[in-house]
Amino acid sequence: MDANEFFRESTLRICGSLDIEKAMQRCLHYWAQFIPASRLCFHVYDRESGIVETVAMSTLDHGEALTLRTPLSERGRRQVEEQRRSRTKLVARMGDDAVAGPVVRHFDAEDLSGLLLDLALEKKFIGTVSVFGEPGRQFNQEHVRLLSLLNRPFAIALANSLRYRELRKLRDMLADDNRYLRDELRQMAGEEVVGAGGGLGTIMEMVRQVAPLDSPVLLLGETGVGKEVLANAIHNLSARRNGPFIRVNCGAITDTLMDSELFGHEKGAFTGAATRKRGRFERADGGTIFLDEVGELSLEAQVRLLRVLQDKTIERVGGTETIRVDIRIIAATHRNLEQMLTDGRFREDLYFRLRVFPIVIPPLRQRSEDIPALVKHFVSKKAREMKLSEVPELAPGALEQLMRYSWPGNARELENAVERALIVSRGAPLTFRDIVPTVPGPAQSKSPQPATQKASPRTLDAVMAGHIQTVLDGCSGRIEGPKGAASLLGIHPSTLRKRMRKLGIDFGRKRAGRPAAGV
Repeated sequence: MDANEFFRESTLRICGSLDIEKAMQRCLHYWAQFIPASRLCFHVYDRESGIVETVAMSTLDHGEALTLRTPLSERGRRQVEEQRRSRTKLVARMGDDAVAGPVVRHFDAEDLSGLLLDLALEKKFIGTVSVFGEPGRQFNQEHVRLLSLLNRPFAIALANSLRYRELRKLRDMLADDNRYLRDELRQMAGEEVVGAGGGLGTIMEMVRQVAPLDSPVLLLGETGVGKEVLANAIHNLSARRNGPFIRVNCGAITDTLMDSELFGHEKGAFTGAATRKRGRFERADGGTIFLDEVGELSLEAQVRLLRVLQDKTIERVGGTETIRVDIRIIAATHRNLEQMLTDGRFREDLYFRLRVFPIVIPPLRQRSEDIPALVKHFVSKKAREMKLSEVPELAPGALEQLMRYSWPGNARELENAVERALIVSRGAPLTFRDIVPTVPGPAQSKSPQPATQKASPRTLDAVMAGHIQTVLDGCSGRIEGPKGAASLLGIHPSTLRKRMRKLGIDFGRKRAGRPAAGV
């Protein structure tokens, strides 16, 4: 047999597949012309445990990946651990070898002749190839010569196969973790929207109508009404439910980082871009992207968002490659986009692209019938998060007190109120003493108020400014931290500062220089 031809043909078969068992079977079929081989195995050795693991096996009829573990005796361990270089060893009877013997017993092959090829790369022992002879036939030195030619191809094939096997294992683990986390998130968020059978009944009917489609949805409503909850419900009711749900708070990302966050960047695109980064749109491929506070996008970012809606393509910052994405866009804002159109702060073409199916979510004060269900939900949720052994009850009259409050911060304010009450209650019934009713109770509503006492309707910004001012006064002007206004309002500190600037509310040094409320 010509050695060069044997090496070339064997190498083509060995390196022809990442599924090493398939490559081994192709080798056996080729070798059948020259070598009396009946079975081929790959083995790796763990020095710490002294265990040989057979990772793949092939015969002329079939091949399979294995995880067959065989502990070695002290003699076998010494034999393996003294091995520092590649070599081909002929064994007249495999059952007599200290290393091969325990392994071949799994295959009832103790009486067969064998060839053992120890594999090494860069002077590091990585594993062994064992070739089983045919019953009644012995290997010879010519077979040893031919097999010894294949050390490097076999070593490379085994190393690549082990890496490929590990990658597949990690991929499967990641997919399993993702499924588990999605299930956990669904359980935490709840499959049903609280209030779906009450004040949000009409809204949920609209959600069920649009969810199966890929049409863009625009959620409109005051801050804290639950726009993200409804966006999540649309995603979970859609065919994309097993894909990613990526949330982007457009108001919390600075203008300088907006393009990088949304569309990603290439390595070296700007100072600090040490590696390539996938943007939120790429990460949402196959799923849904939720653009919260979309009214905060800069005009430049609006142009690029419009392209995504029109062409379903993006380009990373600093890149030239056009990347196609399969996404469904849900946008949300508490702002008056029509006024922003008039002021030139929002693009008209983008507005009409997003406003294919608008859903206006009513504030909590207009659906007070949902408050009991929301309170029950938030008490249970927060008690679980705080690891309370028992869920506290509500004090007599507490629920009526909550239903007579106007809730300018909507469901988010109610959630924060429940958390505060749980913190201060220390196991006692929840009283909500800090909630002062703003809606007349049944006894009060019987006597009409004088016309001079009727308050004229206030704008949404005025209501929001007054509520933020009240919370700030209660926090002594503190914005950040667990006792800061941002935490109580349930928003990011930078978002709160940005909103305060727009509403003309002082903070920091400016606030320190003005008189306290009521002075």
